[in-house]
Amino acid sequence: MVYETSYASATKPFSPDPKRGKWEKPTDYIFACFGLALKLDIFEISYWFFFNIGFVGMLPYFLYMVIYLVPILVVHSFMGQFSSSGFIAAFRLAPLFKGMGYVSVFLTFSTLIYYSMFVAIPLLFIINSFRPTLPWSCEGLKSWHNRTDEYPTLCHPSIYKQHKNFTLGVEPPSRIYFNYLRQDYFNANERFDLSRPLLGLFTLAWALVALIFYNFSEPAKFGKCIRYMVIATMVLVVVCFVRFLYLPGSHTLLWRYITPNTNDFSEGVYSTFIMALQAFGAGWGSVIALSSFNGFKTDIMSYSWIISFGQIFIYIMFGLVSFMLEQYYTDISDNIVFHKIMSFWLLFLSSASALNTLSWPNLWTFIYYSMLLMASLTVITTQLFTVLQSLFDEFETLKERKQKVTFGTIFGLAICSFFFCTEHGSFYFAILGVDIIFAHSLLHLLLLLVVLWIYGQKRFQRDIEFMLGQPFASWKVFILRYTAPIVFVICLILGIIECIRGHSFFMEVFLVLGIILVVLPFLAIPGYGYYYLKQSPGTFLERLKRSCRPTDWYPVEMKHRQHYGDLVGNIEMTDHLCNGTEEEN
Repeated sequence: MVYETSYASATKPFSPDPKRGKWEKPTDYIFACFGLALKLDIFEISYWFFFNIGFVGMLPYFLYMVIYLVPILVVHSFMGQFSSSGFIAAFRLAPLFKGMGYVSVFLTFSTLIYYSMFVAIPLLFIINSFRPTLPWSCEGLKSWHNRTDEYPTLCHPSIYKQHKNFTLGVEPPSRIYFNYLRQDYFNANERFDLSRPLLGLFTLAWALVALIFYNFSEPAKFGKCIRYMVIATMVLVVVCFVRFLYLPGSHTLLWRYITPNTNDFSEGVYSTFIMALQAFGAGWGSVIALSSFNGFKTDIMSYSWIISFGQIFIYIMFGLVSFMLEQYYTDISDNIVFHKIMSFWLLFLSSASALNTLSWPNLWTFIYYSMLLMASLTVITTQLFTVLQSLFDEFETLKERKQKVTFGTIFGLAICSFFFCTEHGSFYFAILGVDIIFAHSLLHLLLLLVVLWIYGQKRFQRDIEFMLGQPFASWKVFILRYTAPIVFVICLILGIIECIRGHSFFMEVFLVLGIILVVLPFLAIPGYGYYYLKQSPGTFLERLKRSCRPTDWYPVEMKHRQHYGDLVGNIEMTDHLCNGTEEEN
């Protein structure tokens, strides 16, 4: 059988790597996708999007699973599994749009730069949990905090009588402790001085990431590592949930959670819409890269449903833990006009003060923050793994220097992340997470355009049925072609509005940072498209038509490649149906 190459290519022909590797167990793909839902800055965003909703408020999520979450998961999984490539090389499906893969690289790096904060904070509390007296306990507070007029805390009973004088609110001691380490090392006139304690914690965070890649860089080993980390995280969150049932007000919360409330449902329509976008991780292309390590016949249809239900279980459990902590502070400070406890600070900072009220506070601090540490490390390592594998798939020269590239990338990300060790960086970093979430909407929209319209409905349906060995219903294609795009257009419009509103509360430097890290990377799409067209021969229209057709698009394993060649025809293997088939779109 002869497999022809494309007419012309701006890059070298794709050469499959037989030693690329697979998951040790098929379920490792499921656990890796579960890990994408552990991106806990969603609870920081909850300050605006009201994620402290009850069970009724979660019901819209199941609707979103049907109309866009599961369908788009299937498309991502199809691209990775069929091509056995990361999210750059997988765009052999339509080479003109390979720039989308590079956008995903930039967005992932942008997230990883700030997300190390979510590793640094748990490390801070874990390290201090070994001290006989916790620094954020009311007893430990006396050794370093004496500004009760400026920063009143819940350790000072007088606040219940004088609360009207505190317009800024009352803060838990654990949050005051973090602010002490964050701010008291800064020059009052320099908002971008580095905090030495945060610098040390960030360095330790990236050292842990490097240690994981040193021991588990191969796909089989990495999948096994992520599997155990996700399982351990979920076991610990259930343990913490059971223990928090003994906090004051927890039973009131559970009743409130299961009681139907129309306000919860109306808030959930918007909240869960945003929540579902988190399913694809920080850099958008993660599911494509993770699915590329599946076996060719893996049932991605069933797996996509399992992943969606597993992710909503994670959101519910972490939401309950966060909500229980909020209820605890509401009960003890309900007579204070305004207590400064935001959802992100509640889960990561204010929670330490609540843990201090339990028996064996040091032990529970260690358990709780170990859970948060593993969740954050899972997110960072999974995202970094998908980026590196995608780069290795696209550039053979990088693959030859795999170890140097891996640790060089980790070192570079660590240096860039030190910006968030400054006062403004450590406080305002979350706005970048909002920008990136809505950037995903545009990429999802473009992906549907590429797969369902440019590559074509019939070709997509033919390929996925060949891969799965089962029919792919036409109503599913209809959802992908018409319903899901409408959803992402709405999300994109809302996202632009929300980003503009969010940036209005922050310094101009973060608007510039958002433009550099989130907006400018999208220039890679037209930039690569122009480069590809320039390298191709022929008239502009001829080059444009060829660049929208698949190049080297076939299964990697020889037995599947031969069957696929018989299905589409020998000549059509790498440039499918190149004469007169555009009408099937």
